[in-house]
Amino acid sequence: MARAPVMAAGGIVLRRGDTPLIAIVRQRKRNEWVLPKGKLDDGETPKEAAHREVLEETGHDVTVHEFLGTIAYQSSGPIKIVHFWRMEAGGVQVRKLMNDIKAVDWLTLDDALARLSREYERAFLTQVGPIAIAAAGLTTVPTPEPTPALAADDIDAALQTLTPAEAASVDELRHGLLQKVRAWLRGEA
Repeated sequence: MARAPVMAAGGIVLRRGDTPLIAIVRQRKRNEWVLPKGKLDDGETPKEAAHREVLEETGHDVTVHEFLGTIAYQSSGPIKIVHFWRMEAGGVQVRKLMNDIKAVDWLTLDDALARLSREYERAFLTQVGPIAIAAAGLTTVPTPEPTPALAADDIDAALQTLTPAEAASVDELRHGLLQKVRAWLRGEA
């Protein structure tokens, strides 16, 4: 039986200044630099969880703005689905960092991209970082280079290279994700 995905939320947290800065946090357990995020508590909406998690992990109270996108990944255990919002932080830390976080750094977009430990977070921030900065009125968004779309034949060819175990895992992932999205749309998750 497929395990249900873990739902989480976080923020691309900006701080105004001569150059806009983005918050990244260092996890104590894995010693990795990551975007601030965490799991939803029971009864919490993704947007509420994003606000709470960012406060706990950065120590800064934030204003939550528009939704920026979602990433999904698997580390150990079930797939994790993380929704992100653009946020702006005041200049003063208002609370102590949670125990799971060793440090918070405020970096330029380029420096944050270089420091992040996880490739999928770098890819996500590469796409939404300039949009978040522009939405805050801090700069303009460059025109992105077009990315070629995958043809159905390319996807089918890639799926044909999977082992039976990998194919079963993909099917379980699709089923679990579909069930979680349906529950979320019905307001049950």
